[in-house]
Amino acid sequence: MWFIIFPFIFAETFVISYFLVPLVNRLAQRFAVLDNPGQRKVHKKPKPLMGGLAIFSAFFLVVAGNTGLALAFPHHSLFHQIPQFETLVPLMVRALPQLLIILSGGFAIHLLGLLDDIYKDRLSYQLKFLVQTVIALLVSIAGVRTHFMPFEFLDVIVTTLWIIGVTNSFNLLDNLDGLTAGISVIAGFLLFIIALMQLQVFFGLLLLALAGSSLGFLLHNFYPSKLFMGDSGSLFLGFMFASVTVSGSYVVETSSSLLPVTVPVLILSIPLYDTFSVMFIRWREKRPLFLGDKRHFSHRLLELGMSHRQTVIFIYLVSFCVGLTALLLPYLSVAGNLAILLQAIIIYILITILVVYGKRNTQENKKNQQP
Repeated sequence: MWFIIFPFIFAETFVISYFLVPLVNRLAQRFAVLDNPGQRKVHKKPKPLMGGLAIFSAFFLVVAGNTGLALAFPHHSLFHQIPQFETLVPLMVRALPQLLIILSGGFAIHLLGLLDDIYKDRLSYQLKFLVQTVIALLVSIAGVRTHFMPFEFLDVIVTTLWIIGVTNSFNLLDNLDGLTAGISVIAGFLLFIIALMQLQVFFGLLLLALAGSSLGFLLHNFYPSKLFMGDSGSLFLGFMFASVTVSGSYVVETSSSLLPVTVPVLILSIPLYDTFSVMFIRWREKRPLFLGDKRHFSHRLLELGMSHRQTVIFIYLVSFCVGLTALLLPYLSVAGNLAILLQAIIIYILITILVVYGKRNTQENKKNQQP
């Protein structure tokens, strides 16, 4: 049954997203919702924003539409063409409360991003951060939260911080064509595999829907892009990945410790690494932490001489390699878990060394070439 449903959900979101993007593109140009070039940006010409509207719409239409139809007409002959369809309905009913919470939070965060895209620079970062905090807190209090802390209020705090952190990490990562959308496709597929291995099929469907809608957009967004997803897309994707990951479980009966709870951290490590590294650079240079610049992971790779496409593909590969090993965490010994975590840390240390010393050598070469 699932071999029929999984490809269907992915294909639906992919097709809808792909064909919605040109419509959203024209809408953004008509109402002049554009991202203009600037000192802190890579692109040289104004680019339409609001691509996130296509991602959100495709995801919401497929997930809410199919869920609603299946629950409203469970005995329809169309659904009974799917083998053992009746076993899916109880799963949907049990997951429905969490789904409604996640979709409500996703809609609210998407709306916040859309307003920021339309009314650029009119919404202060303090206001946006406050709204994000309220949404994340309400979602965690409502029941979408972790369950590995000793006290419930600690689970609420950890979940709220996780949702805020991942949401903003995806937003900060969206600084090169195809970067955030591609990372979303990779993370969606890897997390889907984990959900499938844990028999969490309903949340697996959500992850496939995120991957499908991101891929449909990516085909229009890969360098040179036709439009950007904007905050309406990056905030939505970050929120959805954060919310869905805390809804899943990663520790199985055979797990040797609680270390498998770090699975989503490794799979989403690229946006997290980019955020922590750029914040550290700003703090070290005594600059405002929330003032945008060109010191992101991707920008530093460009400074080393990589092309736009090479930079994005390199980051894709790092994300895939680190995330792939995370799939083994629930099934290894404590030593095996520590080895995988250590490997991920070493990879990012090596990347940091490459970027820091590579930049110094580049600057020295430029000085030596000057007359």
